[in-house]
Amino acid sequence: MAKKNNSVKVGLVQMTCGSDPAKNLAKAAAQIKLAAAEGAKIISLQELFRTPYFCQVESSKNFDLAETIPGPSTEALCKVAKAAKVVIIASLFEKRASGIYHNTAAVIDADGKILGKYRKMHIPDDPGFYEKFYFVPGDLGFQTFETRYAKIGVLICWDQWFPEAARLTALQGAEILFYPTAIGWKESEKEEMKSYHNSWETIQRSHAIANGVYVASTNRVGKEGDFKFWGGSFVADPFGQVVYRAGDKEEIVIVDCDLDKVEKTRREWPFLRDRRIDAYSDITSRTISKKTK
Repeated sequence: MAKKNNSVKVGLVQMTCGSDPAKNLAKAAAQIKLAAAEGAKIISLQELFRTPYFCQVESSKNFDLAETIPGPSTEALCKVAKAAKVVIIASLFEKRASGIYHNTAAVIDADGKILGKYRKMHIPDDPGFYEKFYFVPGDLGFQTFETRYAKIGVLICWDQWFPEAARLTALQGAEILFYPTAIGWKESEKEEMKSYHNSWETIQRSHAIANGVYVASTNRVGKEGDFKFWGGSFVADPFGQVVYRAGDKEEIVIVDCDLDKVEKTRREWPFLRDRRIDAYSDITSRTISKKTK
């Protein structure tokens, strides 16, 4: 009997964003269709793809960019997902209620229905990344989504730096971790930020190794205000090897992920088996101070 094909092609849409949300949405939809035409079945857009990265400044006017989920963007993307029979991961500025906003990824299944959403848990507050001004930390916890083609986990940008987020998502059975992202540098800092770019990729590859999963990171690209987003969207396999890495221009990344490799890796590198769960209770403490015997 022939072995069942247990692979899925993922697509990452790395694109520039203009000032018109409607045009950005139309552009993203067109890119999704192109990725689907190349065989992609699970397609991730970058973080906050409808707009420029507005968190560079603190302005109450930017709250006008938010929308509900379900809402206009998910309605349009649900139609695309259903027509192309693809799963779509769409990072949006969610208006939950008056005065309450989230950085949220909607997961749309291949039947065109919203499967669920993930609200960004870790919210940064750094120069040029003033996200605490806009977003309430997520309250849905870490989740996986049983899509038509694979069981996936979705985390967002700053979540990339926290091994706990990847672990708790992987423990729920995720085979692929997706990270919609918006990260770059000021032109004046480009040289010193090269090491930051390397660290950004390395930490995500480490999540792939530690959890025996594929990691797919979708970054934006282009110059917006003082920032140049570096692109570099990539997919790493469960051994942490980069299967494909994009450059610093607009690009649709298509990578075939062999899901059998997840099981194979977890058998050969049994990190999940050898975890000392009886010894990890202190992980929920902010700091640890213990007396030695």
